[in-house]
Amino acid sequence: MLFGTSGLSRERRDQLAAFQKNLGVRFKSLELLNRALTHRSRANEDPSRNENNERLEFLGDAVLGMVAASYLYRKLPDRAEGELARIKSFIVSEDTLSTLALSLGVDSALLIGKGEEQSGGRTKKAILADAMEAVIGACYLDQGFDKACAFILKLLAPEVDKVLSNRHKKDYKTIVQEFVQKQYRSYPKYSVVRRSGPDHDRTFWISCVIEDKEYGPAEGKNKKEAEQKAASLAYEAIMAAGGSDAKLLKELG
Repeated sequence: MLFGTSGLSRERRDQLAAFQKNLGVRFKSLELLNRALTHRSRANEDPSRNENNERLEFLGDAVLGMVAASYLYRKLPDRAEGELARIKSFIVSEDTLSTLALSLGVDSALLIGKGEEQSGGRTKKAILADAMEAVIGACYLDQGFDKACAFILKLLAPEVDKVLSNRHKKDYKTIVQEFVQKQYRSYPKYSVVRRSGPDHDRTFWISCVIEDKEYGPAEGKNKKEAEQKAASLAYEAIMAAGGSDAKLLKELG
């Protein structure tokens, strides 16, 4: 065993035992799991805790990304790289990971500092998502790749199904419209770039235009679908660029 449990109180060991039941994983090292659930704010306040979960988060992020990419590649052999990337970005996103963390009780098991506790850190999406990645990293070290992979897929497979059935989708068109109204006091425009097929089986390619900047085009079987996809491309591009625009967009959706 690489890590002992001598530094953990009986109360903490009991708490971690209950948390493991939620995970469906029995750790060989409770100390390793405890480290995955120790935020840097707690480690900074308690000199006896000289390690936090950041290194495990780094490892877990890499393992999660590889497992997610491999799963999508095998599950969706007919999908293009761009679509696989969009699905992956959703299932490993902060929103998804923080929601999964809450469902597993990470918020209750997390060790955070007093200041962070008072500022609502236990329910902050970023902290929860980071802790979820750290737990994945700890699972990989403690259980090995195969068991860690099974654990990850148990979490991610339902999220992939949500994407494929469109149950995950935000109303990007509404979000983008609210953003443009607030930021530019105007409205986004949707331009039909191309259309093909007979009337009963039309395909549309539509771009979203914001302040003379074009996003897309995106393809859809009707104008509504293509516009929604074009709005999602605009949303993703603005978020990726960062800055004040991305901050406002995140607040809206």
